[in-house]
Amino acid sequence: MTVLNDEIVELPASALAQLVLQGKVSARQVTRSFVDRCEKTDEQLNVFAYRDFDAAIKQAHFVDRLIAEGRYPGPLAGVPVSVKDLISVQGVPFALGSRLFAGEIAKHDAPSVARLRNAGACILGKTTTSELGSKAVGHSPLTGHTLNPWNRVLTAGGSSAGAAAGVATRMFPVALGTDGGGSSRIPASFCGVVGYKPTFGRIPVWPPSATPTLAHVGILGNAVDDIQLLLAVVQGYDRRDPFSYPVGSTAQLYEMRSPIELSVGWCNAINDQRADPDVEAIAYEWLEKSVGSGIESFEFGTEISFRDLWNAEFYGGIKSRLGQLSDSPDLDPSLTLALRALSPDADQVRRFGRDRLLAYAVIDAIFDRFDLLCTPCTPTVAPPAGSDQPPGMEHFGAVDWSYFTYPFNLSGHPAVSVPVGLSEHGLPVGLQIVGRKHDDAKVLAFARFVEAQVRFSARYRTPSIQSFRNNGFA
Repeated sequence: MTVLNDEIVELPASALAQLVLQGKVSARQVTRSFVDRCEKTDEQLNVFAYRDFDAAIKQAHFVDRLIAEGRYPGPLAGVPVSVKDLISVQGVPFALGSRLFAGEIAKHDAPSVARLRNAGACILGKTTTSELGSKAVGHSPLTGHTLNPWNRVLTAGGSSAGAAAGVATRMFPVALGTDGGGSSRIPASFCGVVGYKPTFGRIPVWPPSATPTLAHVGILGNAVDDIQLLLAVVQGYDRRDPFSYPVGSTAQLYEMRSPIELSVGWCNAINDQRADPDVEAIAYEWLEKSVGSGIESFEFGTEISFRDLWNAEFYGGIKSRLGQLSDSPDLDPSLTLALRALSPDADQVRRFGRDRLLAYAVIDAIFDRFDLLCTPCTPTVAPPAGSDQPPGMEHFGAVDWSYFTYPFNLSGHPAVSVPVGLSEHGLPVGLQIVGRKHDDAKVLAFARFVEAQVRFSARYRTPSIQSFRNNGFA
């Protein structure tokens, strides 16, 4: 069986691993194929903060040797993976998208990274992020702009910018990102890929994040099955993360015979904030086509400001991490503004602690009525590169304009964005699916069902991204 390099990069991670394990293609050929794609494409999009191609090829040689010796290399045998620059990879730069940490070299692998290696994955390098994950667009003072492959005048979204743009253009089939307020789901929605935030603590976070009560390790890929494949490897307890917990065997997946057996809620507004009509209509259309009748529409809100609560906790954590560096002129100006807007009032800090618990109760009560909650993932399609907010939303901060995503970081519920269509301007729209805490299997099963109905890749990119080809390169 002969598999061409151009065919290899279009295959899902699950198929790649099986081909390698069956000896039909070598891990070296797989990794070399993706390295070639990266070298042709990265200059156009700015996906990598650090390339580690030689190390990836070396790991591929090791995988091939294990197979030749009759030993099992792991379920991700030869699968190229990228890691966001907010996650520690031993021996390579760990800059967090910031000029302040540009000289830092990671001393340890994060638990998720170590588990990838042990499963036979080949790590291609570190992908771009906004500075300390502080913006929902793909820009940092250190790496500049990461562009959207559907239209290169637009942002890829953030903060897992390089992860989403790289997956969309098949520079790698799957990627590790992070998600403190939507950082995996937002760029996934903008770039037309799947972006998943698990239940808080399901994938351990270590070294500690600057925002430890909000931060999740996320996964981005072109197919829900690939998300599930990576999750099976990286999830589970690690004693260094006090929020992590043991999980059962992923063989115990939720088998959904029909979506009719689920009660699904559609939320088109949170605290009276809605999506653009075009985005809302596309997301709901495909939810309705997938489920049929029985969707109950509702809006939810509370006297608690999710926006104020998230900003205080997220940027307060960053300010605490930076200390005196929070006034550095090397910081992104938008981050400096957010840090200066924080209140030093101790009573307010205590009030936010109380409100965090109330916010959780409000969100969790939704799942007394529904098995799953669906929303537009983002209120708009991808905005222009160079702006921190979509047009008309300049009164919001650099993340809190994405008001459908960050409430579920406050609550810790699992959420995934699945691409469901293109806007009138030909840009991807994501449907967000949220479930009860620890009901990740049901969330991903429903996402897989929607994915099968939409057939996004078959409809809108043949192969890879058609508009990317139309822009003059492939």
